[in-house]
Amino acid sequence: MEQIRLNKFIASCGVASRRAADELIKEGRVKVNGKVVTEPGISVTKKDRVEVDKQLISEENKIYIVFNKPPGYITTREDEKGRKTIYENLPENLRTLRTAGRLDKDSTGLLILTNDGELIQKLTHPKVKVPKIYRVVAEGKVTINDLKEFQKGIEIEKGKKAYAEGVILEYENGETTMDLILYQGLNRQIRKMLEIVGHPVVMLKRIQHANINLGALKKGKFRFMNNKEVDNLFKYLKNLEKVAIITEKKLYKKKKEI
Repeated sequence: MEQIRLNKFIASCGVASRRAADELIKEGRVKVNGKVVTEPGISVTKKDRVEVDKQLISEENKIYIVFNKPPGYITTREDEKGRKTIYENLPENLRTLRTAGRLDKDSTGLLILTNDGELIQKLTHPKVKVPKIYRVVAEGKVTINDLKEFQKGIEIEKGKKAYAEGVILEYENGETTMDLILYQGLNRQIRKMLEIVGHPVVMLKRIQHANINLGALKKGKFRFMNNKEVDNLFKYLKNLEKVAIITEKKLYKKKKEI
C-alpha cells in the first residue's frame, strides 16, 4: 500500500498546510494509531488511523473552484466588524473551502478556493514565486520609467521592498490601464507602490493566478475547475518548484564562494 509522509497526509485532508502540519506534529497534537508522534517525516498509509487534536481525519474528495470576487467583500470566512465576506456568495457546502491567498476589500477578481491544503501551500509558498497578474487602472499617466522602478523595487515600508513587472495598455480620460505581475504577496502591494509614484489606484482586478485565468466569469460567481485544469496546475507548480530549487542552490554556491 502506498505510503505518504504524515505532514503531506494532514495537508491532503484539508486540515492545514504542510508547514502548519509540521508544527501540529511537533507540538504533540497528532496521533497515529493511538500514539502521539512528533516527527513530521514519518510515513502513513490510508489504513492508519490519524487524529489531530483528538479528531479523526481522512482524505476528502478534493474540490477546486475559481471565484470572481466582487468589490466590498473581505476574504476571511468571518469578520468581527460585521463586514461582508466572500463566503456569502457561495453555497453552504462550499463554505469550508480555503482561499489560496487573499484580495483586499476593494479589489476584485480571481480567487482559487479548495480543500486541498497541499495546493494552497504550493500556490502561496514565497520561495516558489508563483505569478499573479492584475489589471489595474490608476490616476494620471504612469510612465515606462515608473515600471522600471517597480522592477528595481520600491520600499513600501521601512526595510520592505516590493517588486512588480508591468506593461501599459492604454491612456484614457486622464487614467492609465496596465497589467502588473507580482511574485510576492505583500499587503496592498500594488496600491502602495502606485501611491508612492503619485498614481492612486482606481480599479484593481486579479485576472490570473499561476496558469489559471479568470476568463469571462462574472463578479460574485464561481466555477469548478475540471480535472485537466487541476492536473496542468500541479504540473505548472512543479516546474516552478524546480526553478526555485535550482536558484536557491546557485545562491548558496555564490555565498560559499564569497
